[in-house]
Amino acid sequence: MKKKFPVKGSCLCGKIELHIVELNRDVVVCHCQQCRKQTGHMVAATRVKDSALKLTGDEHIKWYEASAQAKRGFCKHCGSLLLWKANATDTTSVMAGCLESPTGLEMKSHIFTEFKGDYYELNDGIPAFNRSDS
Repeated sequence: MKKKFPVKGSCLCGKIELHIVELNRDVVVCHCQQCRKQTGHMVAATRVKDSALKLTGDEHIKWYEASAQAKRGFCKHCGSLLLWKANATDTTSVMAGCLESPTGLEMKSHIFTEFKGDYYELNDGIPAFNRSDS
């Protein structure tokens, strides 16, 4: 990761702003069925320690408990998916597309590739895992 900090981001309508002191992971692309259904394709996310993330307009975030293990945060006005949070953790995944460039981030891997759509191939040379990479 070519770090560039601080990093800012927002939802499409601008009601929610993210202010990130430091990211602690490059971008991981998830192809699981939940991510595909919520976004219409796939999710590209980085990660931040909760203590390094400040949200402005967090009253506009709607949390959806997608499973017993995690929830997804999106803007209740424009629908922008912004956050993914595993329960009982001190980190939050942030959707890379909501961040202002340049971020210095690079794609690290593809995960849950066994669930990817049948309409595209993964041929970018980045490591790909049938499940998670961790």
